[in-house]
Amino acid sequence: MTDPRHPVTLFTGQWADMPFEELAQRAAEWGYDGLEIAASGDHLDLQRADEDDSYVQSRLDILDRYGLKVWAISNHLAGQAVCDDPIDFRHQAILRDYVWGDGDAEGVRQRAAEDMKRAARVARKLGVDTVVGFTGSKIWPYVAMFPPVPAEVIDAGYEDFANRWNPILDVFDDEGVRFAHEVHPSEIAYDHWTSVRTLEAIDRRPAFGFNWDPSHMAWQGVDTVSFITDFADRIYHVDCKDTRIRHASGRQGILGSHLPWGDPRRGWDFVSTGHGDIPWEDAFRALASIGYDGPISIEWEDAGMDRLHGAAEAVGYIRSLLWQLPAASFDAAFSNQ
Repeated sequence: MTDPRHPVTLFTGQWADMPFEELAQRAAEWGYDGLEIAASGDHLDLQRADEDDSYVQSRLDILDRYGLKVWAISNHLAGQAVCDDPIDFRHQAILRDYVWGDGDAEGVRQRAAEDMKRAARVARKLGVDTVVGFTGSKIWPYVAMFPPVPAEVIDAGYEDFANRWNPILDVFDDEGVRFAHEVHPSEIAYDHWTSVRTLEAIDRRPAFGFNWDPSHMAWQGVDTVSFITDFADRIYHVDCKDTRIRHASGRQGILGSHLPWGDPRRGWDFVSTGHGDIPWEDAFRALASIGYDGPISIEWEDAGMDRLHGAAEAVGYIRSLLWQLPAASFDAAFSNQ
């Protein structure tokens, strides 16, 4: 049963190999209310959408054909290239050709920034007010802080972020769209204190907030529920992806040991929503307490489960939790909205 307060959507990024219409049909059959459409595969070509209104309408027509809606789009991959240094083969593998271009590093960053602006314009065309994504980070390579890194290098990294993202956020403001940054290793904001500093770097401008996805917070030891209340005014979108922390054996480390996803020697891994260590009920109570009234998007990822089964299982689990929450908690949260 659909909860009208929180539609449950499927993030399409993990399904970029599947044609958009096929995924829409499957999502409807699995019981989703809509899609968080990623600018990947044939799901959403931002350059084409920015220039051709009929293409935008074709995306909406597909959704309508299967009784689905869209509340947010994502552009994680281009966002990653806005601030990253170095720009290398990893970025070429994830970026569209029109963003990669000739591969010149600064050119890639500039084209990625233009694609983020494009995402804001396309979001408005789709009737969407939230774009989810990454920012990249000039200073992530220094996360170990050894060899020693002078404070001014870190300061310059946040300044670089502000210089590159403020013009992007200007376009978001013009379009009446918000950016929901996914707090994640390799980004400018990857835990609590880096999130604080990121907001300070841009003077806490309202266009920039967070996509609450607890999966990468949990393996770092960040309190995923407190993050919601600590940044109550900045939770612009919610992605549900679960993480299981493996029992300590003295061999695993939180950084994954450069082992592939699903390898049992890792210290943690993604699992189907509801099968991991994220305190989902506590999280939804916290979201209700801050008045979050947006979609609940499932980012389905589990190397140990067939995805065609797990995606349906995930939406059922999340929806069961939403309906278990006392109505009074929502009524209190929304009484002053």
